[in-house]
Amino acid sequence: MKSKIKSRKLLAGPYLFWSVSFIVIPLLIVIYYGFTSKEGAFTLSNIAQTTTPENLKALGLALLLAFVSTAICLIMAYPLAMILAGMNVKQSSFVVFIFILPMWMNFLLRTLAWQNLLEKNGVINAFLSFFNLPNLNLINTPFAIILGMVYNFLPFMVLPIYNVLIKIDKDVISAARDLGASNLQTFSKIILPLSKPGIISGITMVFVPALTTFVISDLLGGSKILLIGNVIEQEFKQSSNWHAGSGLSLVLMVFIVVSMALIAKYDKDGEGTAF
Repeated sequence: MKSKIKSRKLLAGPYLFWSVSFIVIPLLIVIYYGFTSKEGAFTLSNIAQTTTPENLKALGLALLLAFVSTAICLIMAYPLAMILAGMNVKQSSFVVFIFILPMWMNFLLRTLAWQNLLEKNGVINAFLSFFNLPNLNLINTPFAIILGMVYNFLPFMVLPIYNVLIKIDKDVISAARDLGASNLQTFSKIILPLSKPGIISGITMVFVPALTTFVISDLLGGSKILLIGNVIEQEFKQSSNWHAGSGLSLVLMVFIVVSMALIAKYDKDGEGTAF
């Protein structure tokens, strides 16, 4: 028995080393820089930089676009997940594979593809010009950023909801209909409440990366639209101010902690995250 316990501890060694090296230590470094000045003294000025007008505007816009993108993903994903669940397809089927496939492609390449489609001389405007239609100003707009977010993060909303829907016992739905419940009542009273873990997981998996992204807003929004992720990137790469960048990052970590708390509360069994 003791030998088995020791062997399990040894197997957990590489995971522990990876977690400490690439999660715990970098997080401690960010916390250190976030609460210290360039002289190494303790300060809250880095956190307070979030309250400057420019950073508040970037944070507010990031929250707004992340909220809109998450709402659009939820509106699109839930019917898709219900269709997939109603088809009685297996998790390894080709239909499910189509939704997973974009996640295997490079994130940067997917975003660059949309840049080529939306730019002034891109594919969409070239198509409109071919039919003598007026060109559209799509690139460097909030619409372009939302479109990029929805495209990149939609699978992260579909899969958790689908994973929960396929686990709902069909006998429960049949019993509700036998008792006279309409389709709307069955959905609102049974399907929707039982799929709440998948919805919460999907919202979290979309909202957090949408809030912290800087690649999508940089490529599709240009220098005209700055989100809080772009501000943090500039602090690290352009200004070389790790203290300010870390302070702003700690503010965003609050949203991540809240999201993790929501998952822990509504998806205790991990039904919406296991796939």
